Amino acid sequence: MDRADFTRVAEALSFAAHKHRDQRRKDREASPYINHPIGLMRLLSAEAGVLDPVVLCAALLHDTVEDTQTTPEELDACFGAEIRSVVMEVTDDRSLSKAERKQLQIEHAKGLSEAARLVKLADKICNLWDMANSPPSGWDLERRRAYFDWARDVVDQLRGTHAGLEAIFDTAYAAKP
Repeated sequence: MDRADFTRVAEALSFAAHKHRDQRRKDREASPYINHPIGLMRLLSAEAGVLDPVVLCAALLHDTVEDTQTTPEELDACFGAEIRSVVMEVTDDRSLSKAERKQLQIEHAKGLSEAARLVKLADKICNLWDMANSPPSGWDLERRRAYFDWARDVVDQLRGTHAGLEAIFDTAYAAKP
């Protein structure tokens, strides 16, 4: 990664931190939400060796449209069409029911771009780690197990994308509560 790429990733981190500044995760500790996108970027870069700045920026920005007031047009203006496109591929349509959104994630996973597949894999891994180590308050064992199984169903559609990430997912899944 050259200096310009590093700067672009740093700008995405700053943007995401600002957008998620008032949000907390649903875990027991109510940790700062920005820890989640940072976790995706760290997993992709440090553990999976993914250094593509588009992927890393999209990982940092992946929840901004879905969970903040960020618009696709704003992402385009700040980061360009390619990053906006990857983010939008992994963004759920909040006008649909939760059940519909979850089913569509399974159905659409195979058709994602390579970059979106990497972000989706990292997201599912990080979510399983969070679910195993610090589940959302009020989630009983049955609901946590159902989340693990649903995440597996999504990742099964992404197989063949990145062997290293898939192995990390399989290890995380093996820790199913």
